[in-house]
Amino acid sequence: MQSPVPAFAHSLRALDAILAKAEAHCEARKIDPSVLVNDRLAPDMLPFKRQVMIATDHAKGATARLAGQEVPRFEDTESTFPELRERIGRTLAFIESVPEHTFEGAEARTITVKAGPRELTFPAPVYLGSFAVPNFYFHMTTAYNILRHNGVELGKRDFLGG
Repeated sequence: MQSPVPAFAHSLRALDAILAKAEAHCEARKIDPSVLVNDRLAPDMLPFKRQVMIATDHAKGATARLAGQEVPRFEDTESTFPELRERIGRTLAFIESVPEHTFEGAEARTITVKAGPRELTFPAPVYLGSFAVPNFYFHMTTAYNILRHNGVELGKRDFLGG
C-alpha cells in the first residue's frame, strides 16, 4: 500500500500556514485570538480548536494504523494558535518518522477504530479511503471555513497549500 504520509504532510503544512494567517489577522485587527479558536459554524458543531485536533488525530492515526504501529496519544489541551500549530508540528514529526517500508502489505491489514461508543472494523484500503481521509479533510475544511467565515483572508490556494 502506498504511504498516506505525503498527502497528509502537504495538507498539514497548509493548515499550519492557515493558522499563521489567522494569528496575523487577529493581531492586525486587535481581535482576541480565543474568539476564533473557540468559534464554530453552528451551535451543534465542534469549535475551531477541536477541528484542528481531530484533523491531526486522523493523520497520525491513519499513518500509525496502516504502518502497524501504536497511535501516539495527544492530550487535547491546546487552546491557542501557537499550541495548535505546535500540535500540527508534532503530528508532522511523527508521520514523517514512519519508514516507507512499514506500509508494505498494509492493504491486507484489518483496521479497528473506536468511534464514540462503537468499534468500527475495516479492511485497510476501505479504512483509508472511506474513513480516515474523508474525516481528515472534513475537519480541515471545517477549520478553514470557520476562519474564512470570520474574515481571515484565505483562498483556495491557502487550503491546497504550496
